[in-house]
Amino acid sequence: MGSYGIILIYLEIVNFIAFALFGIDKRRAKKGLWRIPEATLLLSAVAGGGIGALAGMYLFRHKTKKQKFTVGIPVIIGMQAAFFLLLFYVISH
Repeated sequence: MGSYGIILIYLEIVNFIAFALFGIDKRRAKKGLWRIPEATLLLSAVAGGGIGALAGMYLFRHKTKKQKFTVGIPVIIGMQAAFFLLLFYVISH
């Protein structure tokens, strides 16, 4: 498996985790249980799970009224896209 494969597997895993965290936190919020800290949700996006976090936000309708999520997650995704495009360019040359 090459560098691209390892990066893509990592991104799949971290996006799944980010998506799941938003779903778990939404369920816990509805039941009045202990919540996942917002910093953890944002960190999952920063770690490469921006797409999963955004999908989880809107699918579960969770954190969609908080500006740090509605603005922050798309900004994180944009920064990640630029980073990974640069990384793929460097790997291929």
